[in-house]
Amino acid sequence: MPKPRPRIVVHPPTPTGGRRVHVDAESLGIAYDVADLLEFLRRAGLDPDEVRLDDPAIEWRGGGPGVWSIATD
Repeated sequence: MPKPRPRIVVHPPTPTGGRRVHVDAESLGIAYDVADLLEFLRRAGLDPDEVRLDDPAIEWRGGGPGVWSIATD
């Protein structure tokens, strides 16, 4: 039986930059770019070479993988 896929949530950017990352119910920290996110996922047991940023298993809140800070005008 295949292992269930974890629920990955990338929260909206914080006022100071970066996005909090959760895998299932565990907070992994704040990622400041895609490389940080992939490192967190590697530490959580996922293969970063197999992670697709457009995978529906990743819930992007407050912007997709290109958004890492709050836009200011």
